Amino acid sequence: MEMTSAAPRLHADNLYRFFRAGDEETLALQGVTLTVDPGEMVAVNGPSGSGKSTLLSCLAGVDEPDGGTVRINGERMSHRAETERAALRARSVGILFQSSNLFDQLSVRDNILLAQRIAPRSSVDADEILDEVGLSARRDAYPATLSGGESARAGLAVAIANQPAVLLADEPTGELDSVTEHQILDLLRRHADTGAAVIVVTHSEAVVRHADRSLTLLDGRIAT
Repeated sequence: MEMTSAAPRLHADNLYRFFRAGDEETLALQGVTLTVDPGEMVAVNGPSGSGKSTLLSCLAGVDEPDGGTVRINGERMSHRAETERAALRARSVGILFQSSNLFDQLSVRDNILLAQRIAPRSSVDADEILDEVGLSARRDAYPATLSGGESARAGLAVAIANQPAVLLADEPTGELDSVTEHQILDLLRRHADTGAAVIVVTHSEAVVRHADRSLTLLDGRIAT
């Protein structure tokens, strides 16, 4: 269900997530509400263990919140069958998590083509994406042969392969030098400028400065 351009790309309402280990219970998210509009880039920061990665997993539909709902373009992501969440994720969500989203046995270009085959929609040409992220000369390279900066750009190319309405990135510049960090930030900004919502979990002050706004998670809550 497509919404008007004025509607939020992403809306998370009162998210709760807890984990149990024996008699111990950890509240990873405690009533998080977040709305991100088209064209907006939001940075999420906070100390380790504050719930940032759990929040991204719930927004992506990779993990289910124990309470609250997530909507992408007005369509409910949470509390649905995994097959339905996966289909919505393929259509509308790009993910760049800390663990690589590249398959080692595929070239950079083939990784993009695989992402495009999974989503049931026409996609921009893979070579155009490679040109956008500055990897045209490395189109046939395998992930193991890429530098850190090239790997980050290749992962981003896969994440934006289907021009997602929502792009979620977990520390995308964490191990990059300042020049490469700014290249990645420029690419994220350009994707937001197409009308997407971009949410970036980060410890980087440069990312916070680049974003339209930032929020801080502390103990699973948005600090006020």
